[in-house]
Amino acid sequence: MKIYSIYGGYYNTNTQPVFKAVSVPTQKQVNELRVFSHHIYEYEKGLRSLILTTEKLSNIDIIESKLKKRNIDYLIQKISDRNINVFFGRPEAVNVIRSFNQPKLNKYTPEQDFILGTLLGYDKLQQCERYLKFLNKK
Repeated sequence: MKIYSIYGGYYNTNTQPVFKAVSVPTQKQVNELRVFSHHIYEYEKGLRSLILTTEKLSNIDIIESKLKKRNIDYLIQKISDRNINVFFGRPEAVNVIRSFNQPKLNKYTPEQDFILGTLLGYDKLQQCERYLKFLNKK
């Protein structure tokens, strides 16, 4: 990630120009985060109330910066040495995922899996079928 100092375009109380360091993602990071950026667009347009995306751990600073800048509630869970799961969206939905206190999706109970799928906007009847399959395996 490159750091540039740029003129912020505003003044402090002493009418001195204020300079601000800004993180500028590399072209590789921009490419890696295209789907993430599209998810932000969908959330801001009201198409989804909760988003789950798996991203590279190396992009965590950019991801957090974008979500904080837009005042979007989020939860980031490390799932390996290279990857993270990023949940973001409405605070109520993110808080439900936080309450699970489980970073591994494959360790979710059938009920947690059902709730997650429903919050992500998956077909409710398919979620019911999936839930029943989980119960029959146990």
